[in-house]
Amino acid sequence: MPPTLASLVHHSALKLTVRAGEDRLDVPVRWAHVSELADPVPYMEGGELLLITALKLDAGDPDAMHRYVKRLAGAGVVGLGFAVGVNYDEIPEALVEAARKEGLPLLEVPRRTPFLAISKAVSAAIAADQYRAVTAGFAAQRELTRKALTDGPEGLLAALAAQVDGWAALYDASGAVVAAAPEWAGRRAARLTADVQRLRERPAPASSVVGGGEHPDHPENADRVELHSLGTSRRPRSTLAVGTAAAPGTAERYAVHSAIALLTLTTERSRSLHEAGLRIDGAVLRMLLAGEPDHARTVAGNLYGGLLDAPFRIIVAESTSASAARAHAGPQARGGAATAKPTASAAAPGADALDAFAEVVESAAAHAGEAVLVVPEGERLVALAADEGAAVAACIEYARGLEGTRPAPEPTPSGEVEGLVVGLSAPSGPIAASTAYKQAEQALSVARRRGRVCVEHEHLAAGSVLPLLADDAVRAFADGLLRALRDHDATGRGDLVASLRAWLSRHGQWDAAAADLGVHRHTLRYRMRRVEEILGRSLDDPDVRMELWLALKATSTD
Repeated sequence: MPPTLASLVHHSALKLTVRAGEDRLDVPVRWAHVSELADPVPYMEGGELLLITALKLDAGDPDAMHRYVKRLAGAGVVGLGFAVGVNYDEIPEALVEAARKEGLPLLEVPRRTPFLAISKAVSAAIAADQYRAVTAGFAAQRELTRKALTDGPEGLLAALAAQVDGWAALYDASGAVVAAAPEWAGRRAARLTADVQRLRERPAPASSVVGGGEHPDHPENADRVELHSLGTSRRPRSTLAVGTAAAPGTAERYAVHSAIALLTLTTERSRSLHEAGLRIDGAVLRMLLAGEPDHARTVAGNLYGGLLDAPFRIIVAESTSASAARAHAGPQARGGAATAKPTASAAAPGADALDAFAEVVESAAAHAGEAVLVVPEGERLVALAADEGAAVAACIEYARGLEGTRPAPEPTPSGEVEGLVVGLSAPSGPIAASTAYKQAEQALSVARRRGRVCVEHEHLAAGSVLPLLADDAVRAFADGLLRALRDHDATGRGDLVASLRAWLSRHGQWDAAAADLGVHRHTLRYRMRRVEEILGRSLDDPDVRMELWLALKATSTD
């Protein structure tokens, strides 16, 4: 504890006597200062015990003393020490009354007690308090380290909460509470998710203070909470929250800083280990895609649990701002994967979008205790996740969130849509990993053309092929195939395109198609012969009928 007026009064060598303000002696004293100025306030910082002999004061004037004491109290002076036997044999009653009226503690200093002795006592007490704080800080550091080694982050948080006489919580990159101590603090910490997410938008390391007391009906919210980002990368991987009734003291501050360092060490791998892990991830994925699942399992060992044995899905995500040349490139592990989860609106095109997506997938897997394999490759990211697992579900949910929040798609010069696009394969096993990768790429390609964030290959197989006809190459083929018929119709010599569409839609049934057109069946037969003559192709060929029907569907909006 820092020195207080009470501790100075109880100091046996100082012999101080309280003449006013007896109920305010527990105020900490930041320093003891001697000043005989009539107005020492400009030289005060607050928290001082001011020592005077009233050399330049009319201490017997009630009005002057009232103004003097009132100004001292307003400046934050915590006490006034008056030396008797120098200029006054005793403290003038005007000063005593003024101090009582303002509630400012007034101490009588006997002549045999020099001001220097009081200053030394304050200085020694402050030094002793700082020494105790440093010693307690080192002890806290040892205890936190021991807990981190034996009980992990949960034990460390419990020890930190005890050290600061408050609570502590650890968040993952998404803002979700990973652990909290004491147990009741989990609910309090969960209310700060939005503050944690705002903090992670700032470059690490970053910190902020969240004040409480906004809700009188919830006294548990009245604490003071410090948020500290953890991690060495540009985007913090996790966040520490420390809640206390007041601002932490020196010893508590040591404990908080120690916890930050220890949690950073426990949540961050070293750069070399991180890069080694990425190389293993990339090698395992390449082996799977090369049809070597046994070799992949040997290299992976226990890294991914049973992920390589159970049904999984391959996810391919990319930023469409990249060159289209890498759309079909094989996976090559390079770069680093992030592990944080922002809200959908936080994602941005380019690397940030891929980082955010990686954070979603990995955070969801970590919460569910699932293994996930994530390989970043520049403007693209490939992930292998358990079928029907939390990572796949989070991927789809995240994509839906982006679909609902981003503005209308804006095509790039290549016709693609700026932003994040994701393709998911159908469930597969290690033997068919290469096929699953191609399925994910196909779904990704469809997502780009449709302006969608995410497309699942299963939906393509279960849906219609007609949406795929919107491709520019298909439309160009259809226009070329039907151009001669449209040129014929433009002369007013018949309606061959409409007749062809009606005949194909009726599977070549003359009477039904003629009825749809409102013409005689012989007229329809004549028109179909003209179609064959103009195109130079036989309508008896099923391939020709298929191509013509698809061409008509591809140009149906023209």
